[in-house]
Amino acid sequence: MTSFTGTGHLVGLALRRERTIAPWWILLIVTMALTMVAYVNRNMGTYELKLAYIGIIRSNAFLQGLGGGFAEPRLEVLATWRSGGFLYLASAFAALMSVVRHTRGEEDAGRGELVRSAVVGRHAQLTAAMLVAAGTSLLGGLSTAAVLIGIGLEPIGSLAYGAAVTVAGWVFAGIAAVAAQLAREARTATAIGLSVLAVSFVMRYAGDASGRYWLKYLSPVGWSHLVRAYQDERWWMLGVSILAGAVLCAVAGRLAGRRDLGAGLLPERLGRARAPRLRGPVSLAWRLHRGLLVKWAAGVAFFSAAAAGVSPLGRDLLSRPSLVVDNIRNTLGVPADEMLGAYSWYMILILAYAVALYPVLMTLRLRSEEISGRAEAVQATAVTRLRWAAGHLVVTGLGATALMALCGLVFGTLYAVLVGDLATDMPRFLAGALGAVPAVWCVGAVCLLAYATLPRASAAISWTVWVLTAALGQVAGPLYGRWGGSPLEPFHYVPNAFAAAPVDAGPILVLLAVTAVLLGGGLLALRHRDFGPG
Repeated sequence: MTSFTGTGHLVGLALRRERTIAPWWILLIVTMALTMVAYVNRNMGTYELKLAYIGIIRSNAFLQGLGGGFAEPRLEVLATWRSGGFLYLASAFAALMSVVRHTRGEEDAGRGELVRSAVVGRHAQLTAAMLVAAGTSLLGGLSTAAVLIGIGLEPIGSLAYGAAVTVAGWVFAGIAAVAAQLAREARTATAIGLSVLAVSFVMRYAGDASGRYWLKYLSPVGWSHLVRAYQDERWWMLGVSILAGAVLCAVAGRLAGRRDLGAGLLPERLGRARAPRLRGPVSLAWRLHRGLLVKWAAGVAFFSAAAAGVSPLGRDLLSRPSLVVDNIRNTLGVPADEMLGAYSWYMILILAYAVALYPVLMTLRLRSEEISGRAEAVQATAVTRLRWAAGHLVVTGLGATALMALCGLVFGTLYAVLVGDLATDMPRFLAGALGAVPAVWCVGAVCLLAYATLPRASAAISWTVWVLTAALGQVAGPLYGRWGGSPLEPFHYVPNAFAAAPVDAGPILVLLAVTAVLLGGGLLALRHRDFGPG
């Protein structure tokens, strides 16, 4: 028996669990690649439009950083630039979550100890998780390259693009493996990995926006950008990512041999012996969620300020007659004097789609509390199951509302200072942001119903709901020439606070009624089903 005994069996077990998760990530990556090509074909169909668009990009540091440096007036280059490295981030995120799920997550649930009681080597579980994550990233990259070649793009550039998507996942699979050895809980390991991913993105963005391209060489996400697919194909940058991933895997293996099962290498911070303010399910839920809510608030405030900061540039660009401006106006379907308001509404919708992920994560927290046994311990007191779930729902609903209100306040304040009037614009931005709250709640209500009725599949269903909502709204909508999303998702029915027509409260009331029905059905199902880690 060696330290890798049983790796093959654990790979099969991990693949069985990934069959409802990994295909959706691969589909998302491939769909986004195809969507960007379709978007460029639709909105920049001539060489003159592409050249004008490139001129706008090169005149603004924010846009350079957004897409990842300069672009060329060619379909495939503009398509990869328009993605802004989203495919790299999606591959990295999927690999990171997969490794944490099959290593530290298994130990948190107690299954890791059961597996290790069989004929399984010390490093078998970590190796299996790495192989599955690497395989998923490879399949995502190969699928992307295959479909791009299939629609007629350059084969060499497509292969380089797919390879860059693949190695982004490999690097962050290694980062997640190291984080899983350092942290004692899956949540902490995930936080470490996502923090590294966020810092990597910021460094890459700062390097492209400021012209200090050496920052990209320090960013694992930047390494994939530096491959420069469809341009000069720097194949040697793939070797940098592969080498970094291999080193991280080796480090994770060494760290795994130095810690006890279920423990982490980082010292554990002990909490207070008593919690005098913990007086009910709402205060308990607030204590569990407040840290994540603060992080979300910081992120929403940052991106809202960044979106508002581009308003002067948008006003100047939209005031100049050009082919690109005419194309944008036709896509938005608004008169020339309303284009800046249409841009602002579109940015609020983007942030609302992102905030819709918050109730999804909070609903998944219910399942993790149930699996860990902590929910059962709480319900052994005077707290009933419905009160326990309602406490989480109250905090989640109020938290989502606070995030959207923060979005409206930050966006509206900075917009008014830069290009507008505070007394006029602030109420409009705040109303527009709060108008999207019912759609955010509706997404969370669907996830609650999935958790209550199909607890084992709830994680896959919840992620699918959010991904489809975002895809139908922000991908399908632009392809149909409408920025308000697709009729198949709730944000389509959110009233536009920047439109000249009066706001119709009917769709909002319908969304609230649907949300109430979903929540009621979910709570009723939760009350009557078996409860526990099974």
